[in-house]
Amino acid sequence: MRKAFISPTKYVQGENELLNLGYFVKTFGEKALLIANQDDVNRVREKLEKTAAKFGVEFIETNFHGEASRVEASRLQELAKKESCDCIIGLGGGKAIDTAKVVAEGKNLIIVPTIVATDAPTSHSAVLYTEAGEFDDYAYFMQSPSVVLIDTTIIAQAPTRFLVSGMGDALSTYFEARATSRAFANVNAGLPCGAREGVCPPAKSTNTALALAKLCYETLLEDGYKAKEASDLNVVTPALENIIEANILLSGLGFESGGLAAIHAIHDGLTILHDAHGATHGEKVAFGVICQLILENAPSKELYEVLDFSLSIGLPVCLEDIGVKSITDEQLTEVAEKSCIPEESIHSMPFKVDVEQVKSAIKVADALGRDYKLRKQEK
Repeated sequence: MRKAFISPTKYVQGENELLNLGYFVKTFGEKALLIANQDDVNRVREKLEKTAAKFGVEFIETNFHGEASRVEASRLQELAKKESCDCIIGLGGGKAIDTAKVVAEGKNLIIVPTIVATDAPTSHSAVLYTEAGEFDDYAYFMQSPSVVLIDTTIIAQAPTRFLVSGMGDALSTYFEARATSRAFANVNAGLPCGAREGVCPPAKSTNTALALAKLCYETLLEDGYKAKEASDLNVVTPALENIIEANILLSGLGFESGGLAAIHAIHDGLTILHDAHGATHGEKVAFGVICQLILENAPSKELYEVLDFSLSIGLPVCLEDIGVKSITDEQLTEVAEKSCIPEESIHSMPFKVDVEQVKSAIKVADALGRDYKLRKQEK
């Protein structure tokens, strides 16, 4: 059996670590294309100026448009060529990071998250969206980022919603890795040449990936609430550091080498709902966790453990929590159909899943989540 595991070349996490960014740029050259929206650049400008001066490097700003689309990536690739940049930096949230991956095409890439809302930073894959913000496709590259650099003081200053959203994304890691392992399904780590059929032989997950995914879940349960409290106060604590690592490193390695299943497929289906566009990736994923647990008829103890955790930190447990106050049967069918297209990860479940099953799981997850939330509020 062929197995595969993939990871970034270097992961560095610590307080004020952004001051060392210039050192890593210097390993590639002297000029870096900085893909980040202007607000994120302004938040960290003082540190960028200090590290540029200290290490003698130059950052080329790009006025990133905010959507990880093919159109935006093409524009930035032309800019990188025009400016003769030696490396690419993706600084900010998931959209800037994924755009940087597309622009870099797997080479000389430094990822600097300013929020930990998704597990995108460590992976060799990117999620592409249309200009309108709907899910488009996945892109895969030859390798994971060269450097992932985390400044925990910056993360602590970010709105807590982003940290909680990242925990929503990380919450899916163990359950999807477990399902993929049980199904002996293929994982993205085995596709360094891209997702095209026949280019690279498929690979299964490793015990290492599943162990990391399980540790991710255990860390969330242990430190999630404490980390949220630290974030609310804009301070760095051991619990916050552990959750930053869980959101980015454990979840990133866990999903990519452990596999995706129904949760992220249902997330992709939910993106077609206009009312859900205000919810973050991780918030929609968190609801998808409940849907997958319903699909696989997970033990009640496990289901209610997830619900309790989600409610304790403010993650969605029903459709209304992601902005969808009502949904027609036609809309629900469209969500389920998109979740079940041939390319989707839902087919990595250890049993066959069809559109009607997904519709039923979403309905039950929504009703169960609403009821459980109401009962908790009444106590």
